[in-house]
Amino acid sequence: MSKDTVTVTIKGVMPTANGCAVFLGQEDKVFHIYVDHSVGNAIQMSLDGVKKARPLTHDLIGSILLGLGARLDHVVINDERDRTFYARIILHMENELGRKIVELDARPSDSIVLALQHQRPIYVARAVFDAVEDMTELFENYLKQQAGDTDPDESA
Repeated sequence: MSKDTVTVTIKGVMPTANGCAVFLGQEDKVFHIYVDHSVGNAIQMSLDGVKKARPLTHDLIGSILLGLGARLDHVVINDERDRTFYARIILHMENELGRKIVELDARPSDSIVLALQHQRPIYVARAVFDAVEDMTELFENYLKQQAGDTDPDESA
């Protein structure tokens, strides 16, 4: 991609009282996006490679894309306003009418699920990545809690 974007990976999904926090980033910086429980579960199932007995909505979308001759190329989290993130899904289509690139507005949560399912890259606009707060410490603390390695004296 260009210097205007940063390639990120999904680091983990943390359940919260009202949904899930999806942590994404690089080695030096991690940030989170809040999503509802159902999409948080879909992201976690995609990360874990869980095969579902029946297709979920994101599976259906993937089947529709395949049927239309479209291939998910990548997703970009391209904006953040008032703690709401925005994303674009970039598709390549080729059929009897020719080739074209289609760009769709989408929620980052849905975009992430599709990117994971199709093993496609996730990018963040450089301006968004630079502006978000670094949540690396919070994420590392969550991982320690999950592993049961938390020392009560460290959390004081």
